[in-house]
Amino acid sequence: MQARVMACAACHGQQGQGTDNDYFPRLAGKPAGYLYNQLLAFKQGRRVYPPMNYLLAYLPDPYLQRIADYFAQERPPFPSLPAPSVGADVLARGQMLVTSGDPGHAIPACASCHGAALTGMEPAIPGLLGLHSQYISSQLGAWRYGTRTAAAPDCMQQVAARLTEDDVTAVAAWLSSQPAPSSASPIQRGAIKMPLACGSEPK
Repeated sequence: MQARVMACAACHGQQGQGTDNDYFPRLAGKPAGYLYNQLLAFKQGRRVYPPMNYLLAYLPDPYLQRIADYFAQERPPFPSLPAPSVGADVLARGQMLVTSGDPGHAIPACASCHGAALTGMEPAIPGLLGLHSQYISSQLGAWRYGTRTAAAPDCMQQVAARLTEDDVTAVAAWLSSQPAPSSASPIQRGAIKMPLACGSEPK
């Protein structure tokens, strides 16, 4: 598979470690279920980025699963990302949203689904570290405005819709400033209690 994923390596790095480009994310170590779902989304046009849509259009689904399995097993070092050019107050807001959420606005902590170490959860919740702030901002924006969607219940769309532009900047800045985790592996399903109804307030 290493030879077969060279087309991916041009943008995402040979081991899926990511590159200097702000908008080409790290793939390595993310749950295979998540990676497979995203490959299907690009193939079916539910995520729109023409080079990816074209590249995947005629690949059979079992082959996409093999690609997902390959990158899910990779553990290259995390990239060194540029420090975000924001103030301490913005970073503090980002840390609060990621680790504690904002109950007053029915925003659950990112860590409540993505894990305390932010490395994701099997089978299909991705890790959030090792990503450029611009990429994180663009994806949160896509969730907020409905240009990126998931099968119902679309939890990310519901949560992202409650974020302000300043919140998005803060979350992206804080996540991109975090050091590499001691273990990049996602936690197992059920290891944490998911927020009620995708982060809505308790009934």
